[in-house]
Amino acid sequence: MVKIITGNKGSGKTKILIDMINAASKTTNGYVVCIDKNDKLRYDIGHSVRIVETDANKIYSFEAFFGLVAGLLAGNYDIKDIFVDSILKVGGNDFEGLGAMLAKIENLTGDEVNVVLTVSADKADLPESVIKYAVN
Repeated sequence: MVKIITGNKGSGKTKILIDMINAASKTTNGYVVCIDKNDKLRYDIGHSVRIVETDANKIYSFEAFFGLVAGLLAGNYDIKDIFVDSILKVGGNDFEGLGAMLAKIENLTGDEVNVVLTVSADKADLPESVIKYAVN
């Protein structure tokens, strides 16, 4: 299941995401992964959460990001939750590309893995291919 949290910069998306990560780490029957540009969330989330840095792994496009997620899931069948902060910092403001990537991730994960991403953009600026995943 893929969900996105939308809102402009400073609207509290990361705080919501941190709360979701910490709740999932306490209740999951598998592993929780946090994907971020760097490790700035390290001290805000539980120690059991695996952190993957996109900068350290040279992930700079939506296609490369999809490959990262697919690789994580291929190598770790026990991942149940994936949380991503600021996905637009990976692929830029290519909203159509984001929508295509979200569809591919949804197809890959199905109902087996929960994927939640933050998108720093106003919901009105996003195409339907992205909005259909919005939770707010």
